[in-house]
Amino acid sequence: MSKPQDTLHRVVGPFGGLLLTLAVLSPGLGVFVVGNDMLHQSGSGTVACILAATILGVAVAAVYAELASAFPHAGAEYTLAGRVLGPHAGFAMMAALLVALPIGMAVSGLGIADYLHDLLPGLADRQVAVPTIIAASVIAACSIRLNATVTGLLVAAEFAALTTTFLLGATHAQPDALHRLLHPTMALPGGGLGRVPFGVLAVACASGIYAINGYGGVACFGEEIENAPQTVGRVVYLALFIGAGIVIMPLAAVVAAAPDLGLLFRNPAPIQGFLHQAGGGIVATLVALSVAGAVFNCMIAIGLTFGRMVFAVARDQAWPGPLNRIFVQLSRRFGSPATATLAIAVVSVPLCFVPMKILILINGNANIAVYGTLAVAVIVGRRRGLTSHSFSRAVWHPLAPVCVLAAMAALTVADLMDAETGRPALLVTLLIVGAGAAYAQLLTRRALAVSPSV
Repeated sequence: MSKPQDTLHRVVGPFGGLLLTLAVLSPGLGVFVVGNDMLHQSGSGTVACILAATILGVAVAAVYAELASAFPHAGAEYTLAGRVLGPHAGFAMMAALLVALPIGMAVSGLGIADYLHDLLPGLADRQVAVPTIIAASVIAACSIRLNATVTGLLVAAEFAALTTTFLLGATHAQPDALHRLLHPTMALPGGGLGRVPFGVLAVACASGIYAINGYGGVACFGEEIENAPQTVGRVVYLALFIGAGIVIMPLAAVVAAAPDLGLLFRNPAPIQGFLHQAGGGIVATLVALSVAGAVFNCMIAIGLTFGRMVFAVARDQAWPGPLNRIFVQLSRRFGSPATATLAIAVVSVPLCFVPMKILILINGNANIAVYGTLAVAVIVGRRRGLTSHSFSRAVWHPLAPVCVLAAMAALTVADLMDAETGRPALLVTLLIVGAGAAYAQLLTRRALAVSPSV
């Protein structure tokens, strides 16, 4: 059991929790980064793929809402899986996040340079990434109230950029706009446009899931939100629908308004190219700055998640002895797990010097492992009565977790069929979660492991 001095304080209201969760979801990245890639991949089918991901998201949100309401503690997926399925599942999730979060921080830091090149010409990507990672980590180490304010301001700037994109698209819509959305086309290798094959749409749906991923991020802050058992479930659903809506609308507007779809899909940065054409250079620059802010906001959210997971593991006395004493400490000034949070900078900065292809491969398919494990946790939790006290129990059980498991199985098959990237990434993911489960077994043998958190 945790001691009072090892417990975070409930000082954030539901609205603050929603802002923090939207920072984790980062709709700006969903549009301007993932959306660009999807337009290359599946053309105007991008909108349909994100809609499909949103429908699946309702099932995933039901899983997160039930578990987060039942166990409103720090530790995110480590805690949610561990409290129901035991230490092996909890540490498997910890291993997946322990790898994915620092890599996400490094990749975001390197990516933010792309949006600052016009203002800071001549700076290498690493010269931007390293100080950005440090700054995001320092902010994340401060009080959760300060982080809710900072992320809220950045989310507002993000929404302004997305609203501008939507309005420019809506006011320049082409006569065949509806036909474009209902009959998806994509750029063909030999030139021209063609219908999007079903197989391409199926693969692009995986990108659609990533574009709106993060609405379950409130689980990370459950120990710091007022009346969390009653409110975190609503925050999960609100974040999903707000985030998905603000992602889909600008993308649909751009597809509807582009004078030439072929040129749009072949543009290295389709959405930014449209903004420059429809709104001029100043608008495109301001939006680029907003995207840089969205990336930085996401980095703060990564730091917050990492710090609370490392803190929760230390509270369970599951790190080596000295690390437990270091990471379980809360800042006297901020009441946050500051040392555990700052640790992400120590891990992420060296990763900036690793080739991007290796980082992407190592990151694997963590979402498949995480979503699948949590779906199993809901089913087992219901059978054992462990989630009977949840204020956000999913209706029509077990429909939601079964749908999630079916979708994750389909994504796994798609990865296995992709020998170039999908299969190796899946193998890396299995090795990582396997290492986490093996670590739990080691702790069990040493009689150190407890059921994760608190």
